[in-house]
This record gives sequence, structure tokens and C-alpha cells, in this order.
Amino acid sequence: MTPTIALLPLCLLGGAALAAPVLDDAVRQRAEELTRAGMLPSIVIAVIDGKSSAVYGFGSVHAGKNAKPGADTVYQIGSITKTMTALLLADAVVEGKVKLDAPVAAVLPGYTVPAFDGKQISLLDLATHYSSLPRLPDNFAPKDPANPYADYTEAKQRQFLAAYHLPRAPGTKFDYSNIGYAVLGTALAAQAGSSYEALLQKRIAVPLGMRSTSNTPTHGMRARLAPGHLLSGEPTPAWDLNVVAPAGGVYSSARDMVAYLQAYMFKPLRPYALAIKPQRPLAPDSETKIGLAWLLEQRQGQSYAWHSGQTGGYTSYAAFTTDGKRGVVVLTNAARDIDALGLSALLPGTPLPPLKKPPVAIELPRAALAEYVGEYPLDKDFTLTVTLGKNGLEAAGTGVGSAALFASAKDQFFFRAIEAELAFTRDAAGKIAGAVLTQGGQDVVLPRKQ
Repeated sequence: MTPTIALLPLCLLGGAALAAPVLDDAVRQRAEELTRAGMLPSIVIAVIDGKSSAVYGFGSVHAGKNAKPGADTVYQIGSITKTMTALLLADAVVEGKVKLDAPVAAVLPGYTVPAFDGKQISLLDLATHYSSLPRLPDNFAPKDPANPYADYTEAKQRQFLAAYHLPRAPGTKFDYSNIGYAVLGTALAAQAGSSYEALLQKRIAVPLGMRSTSNTPTHGMRARLAPGHLLSGEPTPAWDLNVVAPAGGVYSSARDMVAYLQAYMFKPLRPYALAIKPQRPLAPDSETKIGLAWLLEQRQGQSYAWHSGQTGGYTSYAAFTTDGKRGVVVLTNAARDIDALGLSALLPGTPLPPLKKPPVAIELPRAALAEYVGEYPLDKDFTLTVTLGKNGLEAAGTGVGSAALFASAKDQFFFRAIEAELAFTRDAAGKIAGAVLTQGGQDVVLPRKQ
């Protein structure tokens, strides 16, 4: 499949566009494989090389039609939104409106914000995922699993903060938190006397000429929106993130994301430089640092900043080398991990893992499925609950809607809604003793609650 190529003459600092950057052959081949096999409906990969850039499109935006994605195709970018929220924080700091170490409670009048033994959550704690807030609020109970955040309101966020007890002091440990970024966005909007969307437009999108970037997409943007898909290939609507929008609700295009990354890459203005300044380690022994949202790593002797995102039907990846020489954006309209593809596009020669074919489902008797029913707690904040419904096994995590499980072998299951697998373990007597959840290349051991 031959991709369409569009040279983007986007140079924020002026000057003519140079020759279009070439996409690494291995990345091109993998993108073609993924779309040809139907694992991803469409992919756009934007490559920035110096001050020139190009966008490569694969697959089709609409099933059964020859509708190649391009520079102006719109996707939901998920958690890459966090880098924009963090940039709004950096901008407010540079403007002297807030301080990084300021308690968030001071910026959120009318809110009761939890503290730990008198230690308050700071804006920096929120921006670096050191707030001690959980990944999701404990009062998150979506009515519609296909659009889980649509009914999570600011009132519910306020109730959660007032009732939540921090497990440890803020500033002591990295713990990725979507609700933390929702609170940060709410605080920044309150400080500015604005909505989050208006602040995003005024301080980022309009100055950078990002006409297809918004938390509330225009009619024109929706006309160019690539429809979202579950891992199974089924269509799914884009999520309405409501008050959680600062954590993952923004829509954008490859053209806009090139402009966005270039603002960090070439003699960045003070807010952009502050956003990618290392603030804290991910763990005491980790070489990976976190700036304001951006993760900062080294590979092949090259330092780079990156972030990825995923909503129900979209996945994204953005990265750039901190010397400003190369950047990449990958956008797709399916809930499948593309981090490895993005890293290989950023640093050509980085090996891609073997392409894993989707597992094949087999039928197991209901009596056999009943063995797996139970609760599998990770800690006091998260439990995976497995139930047996009319159509088979389902699994639901704390604060997350349920998803169907499909057997690939005895004790081996997989999800079609997300890229994850669940393997059950047995004790010496042959009874189910626990489970291992594999997602994003990581294994999480979940003992069964007795």
C-alpha cells in the first residue's frame, strides 16, 4: 500500500521548508502491515527533521472507502492533552500568576482538597503525578462504558476531593493520575477566570496557529474526524471527557501537532522550556525523569521527551529529541498501543517488536467459566472483579466499566475492547488462586480475594 505524502511547510521561526523528511523503512512497512491486516483502520505519522516536516498516511479513514488520512485528519489525542494542560501551568508560572509549589487549594476556592498530615498538594505535584491522588476517582461509576467520562461532572470531582484520604504525603511517589490532571486543569481555568477550552485556545492553539485543536471540536473538525474503533475493530464514539478533559479530551491533527512540537524544539519560549525541564524521577532508581507531564528519557545516546495517549477509540504518540533535530507524531483511530512504532520513527534503527497476531477465541463450558468468578485486588484502591453474565465472562476494574473476556486456552483470556490479557493461576489443589493482567508490556499480579 503506497502512503500519501504531504509536505507541511510549517516553520514557526520562519524560513523555507526543506526536503521532506524520510520515514524509516521499518516503520513504513509496519504501518502498512497494521492497516493491511485491519489492526489499525488508519494511521498518520508526522516526521519533523530540523525545520522541515512531512506527514505520511496509511489505511483509510472510512472503512470500505479509499479515504487516505492526511495532515488535516482529526483524531482524539488522549493523554497527550496533559502536556497542553502542563504547558498552561508553565505559562501561568512564567507570567507570574502562580508558583509551581503553590498549594492547589489556594487556586481552587470553594473546594476541599485533601492533605496528608498537613502536607498539601501543590501544582507541581499534580503536574508530575506526585499528588498521591489515584489514577481515577473512587466515585467514578460510568453509566455508559462506551463513553465513561460523559457523566463525571465538576460536582462529582468536588465531592471526590472532599471525601478522599491521601495514602501518603504528596511529593513522595510517582503515581499516574488522570483525576490529578483534571483537578490541575480546573484550577488553572479558575485562576484565569476562564473555561479550560478558552484558556487552551488563547494561550496555545491560537498563538501557534493550531486551527484543528480543541476540546470541543467544531463542525468542520468533526467532518474531518477519523471514526474511533475498539481493539476488536468495532466502531466506538469519541469520548466526552467533561471535567476530566484536561487529562485527555483534546482533538487535533498531524498538521497542528507538528506546530505544537516545533514550539518546544526550536529556541523554545520560556513556558515551553520550563515544561520540559526535568522535575522528578519516575522512581528512586529510575533514569527516566518527568518534567511538566513530559517524560524525559535517553536512548542511543539521545535525549528525548515523549508522551502517549489513548481513549476508547484512539491512540496517540508524540516525541521530540531535546536537541531540536527530530520529532514525531503518530495518530490512529483504534485503541491499540503504538508507542514502539512512534519511538522507532523518532530514533530510526530502534527495533520494533514482532507483530503479534490477535488471539483466536475458543468456547469454554459455563461451568468452567464459573471457576474464575471473583475479586482480584491489587491494593485498597483497585480491584479487578470478574463476573459471569449471559454472554460469558466480564471483568471490571475499580472505577472502570466492564469489558468482555474471551478464552484463548484454559486459564488464558484476552480482551477485545483493550489491548490486554488475563491469565489465571492455580494453587497446588487446582483452585484458582490469582490472576496476572498483562497490558502495555507489564504484568500485574492480582491475588484472588478469599
